[in-house]
Amino acid sequence: MIIKNILITGASSGIGEALAYHYSKQKDTQNIFICGRNEQRLNDVAKKCEGLGSAKVHTKILDVTDKDAVSNWINDAEKTAYLNLVFANAGVATLEETPENIFNTFNINVMGVINTVSPVVEIYKKRQDTDKIIAITSSIAGYHGLPSCPSYSASKACLKAYGEALRLDLTKYNIQVNTICPGFIRSRITDKNKCPMPFFMEAQPAAELIAKRISKNVGLIAFPWPMRFATWFLSIFPNAFSDLIYKRIPHKV
Repeated sequence: MIIKNILITGASSGIGEALAYHYSKQKDTQNIFICGRNEQRLNDVAKKCEGLGSAKVHTKILDVTDKDAVSNWINDAEKTAYLNLVFANAGVATLEETPENIFNTFNINVMGVINTVSPVVEIYKKRQDTDKIIAITSSIAGYHGLPSCPSYSASKACLKAYGEALRLDLTKYNIQVNTICPGFIRSRITDKNKCPMPFFMEAQPAAELIAKRISKNVGLIAFPWPMRFATWFLSIFPNAFSDLIYKRIPHKV
C-alpha cells in the first residue's frame, strides 16, 4: 500500500506532531493535512514538516468537537487529494476530576474521534481503491481503568472497543482500521502528569513504531510491551486482585 495523502488531528504536539514529521520524510508522501487549536504551534509543526521533505502541508485551526467544521475540513481535504491515511488522534488529559474536566475529556477524546472517523468512513465507502486507512489513538489506559485518571481511562477504553469493532465491520469495504494504544509518550499531556510514568518513551520513536505497524496492518498497536502485558494481566483477574495492586501504586500528587 502506498500512502500519499495523510490527515492528522491533534498534530500540534505529542504523537500527532511526531507522526507529521515521520510522514513528511517519506518519499511517497504528497500531502499532509494537520489540525490543532493553537495556531503558533501548528504553524511551527508545518514549517518543520516542509523542511523535512517535499510534501505539501495544509494546516487548519480546528476544534474537533465541532462536528460540522471537522466534516467540512475532511471533505475539503479529500477534494484536494484522495486521503489514504487518517489519524483520529486529538485528545486531552482530564487532570483534576471536576465535572467540567470530565465532560471536556469525553467530548474531545470520544466525540472528537467520532466526528473525525464518521465522515472518513462515508468517503472511503464510496471509493473502490484499497489504499484507505483509519488509525484511532486510544491508550494503554484503555485496557483497565486507572485510579489516577478515571475519566481518561474510560474515554480511551471506549476508543479501544470502537476501533477494534470498526476494524471488523469495515473489512467488507476494504477499509483498514488500526487502534493505537501507547503507554506514556512525551507530549503536553505527560508534561502535566504528576503520577509515575513507567516505560516512558519519546514521541518520535513511538511515531516510527506506529507507522511501521500500520504498514503491516497490525490491528491493535499497543506498546511498550511490558506495560501492555501488565495492564492486560490485571484486566483478566477479578477486581479484588487488581484493587490490591492499584492501591499500592502512587497516584497523582
